[in-house]
Amino acid sequence: MEGKKRVCVTGAGGYLGSWLVKDLLLKGYVVHGTVRDPCDEKKNGHLKKLENASENLHIFKADLLDYEGLYSAVKGCSGVFHVACPVPGTLKLHNPEVEMLEPAIAGTLNILRACTNAEVKKVVLVSSAAAVTCNPKWPKDLAMDESCWSDIEFCRMIEYWYGVGKTTAECKAWDYAKNTGLNLVTVCPSIVIGPMLQSTLNASSSFLLEFMKDTKGTVENRRLPYVYVQDTLNAMILAYEKPEAEGRYICSAFTLSAKEMVEKLKSMYPDYVYPTSFSEVEELNSGKLNCKKLESLGLRFTPLEESLTSAVKNLEVTGLLVPVNKHHD
Repeated sequence: MEGKKRVCVTGAGGYLGSWLVKDLLLKGYVVHGTVRDPCDEKKNGHLKKLENASENLHIFKADLLDYEGLYSAVKGCSGVFHVACPVPGTLKLHNPEVEMLEPAIAGTLNILRACTNAEVKKVVLVSSAAAVTCNPKWPKDLAMDESCWSDIEFCRMIEYWYGVGKTTAECKAWDYAKNTGLNLVTVCPSIVIGPMLQSTLNASSSFLLEFMKDTKGTVENRRLPYVYVQDTLNAMILAYEKPEAEGRYICSAFTLSAKEMVEKLKSMYPDYVYPTSFSEVEELNSGKLNCKKLESLGLRFTPLEESLTSAVKNLEVTGLLVPVNKHHD
């Protein structure tokens, strides 16, 4: 194993985690992947089939609240990608403190402490655009950059628990890094679209599905930011491999209203059921994100059409999308 770069990926069986493990293995890294249940073939079986996995992938059982499990996984690694985070299947949580906030915040601090004690050289924390965009005080027409933070109290008021969790976890991570000297970089992706490696539908892929299998008729014409999955992975690896990478990096390629997204998809894929009416909503800001800092690291974003083609093709291949005008027995 001497000479091979060794890194850990938390949440290895999830949407982003799976792709990151795949890319790192292809780049010659030895990867420690954490999952909650290594025996769950449905959730994690795809990892063992990745190229180079048999010799270079080591799966560790670790929950975000299990410090010992996390320490075992990061021990011996020079870098850690903290990808794992609870993403609710529904935005209505019965107990947000337990379901979302505790694992997001305590889990992040657990992994950072483990990294300090294991003498990990660099940590890339996957935060979210949700930690950037929910800020009513930001000038309405100004694109948001890395200096913009979501307003935690405002997020609580509107019960946007994912925003509360991601913002608080990233803030606490930066406090921890400043106090300990841990080499930390954060990447804040917007809604990630693209093909899936895992068999279970993830939250961001369901966004496109909802537009193309419309069951509501009317949708809120909200402006949302999107980014292609491969661009997100490239951003994370650049943040890790480039010595000059520091601070936060917003990772988002395009911002579209629901109506604009539906029109684009409809022009490319006419054989689906799309929403027909859109209710206007009051927007906090333009929704535009400034990604010049990430582009200066060397990232080039994939065009919208290419991103959508790749995502939709995968949804069709997996059977999650069936064109209404082309049903087969």
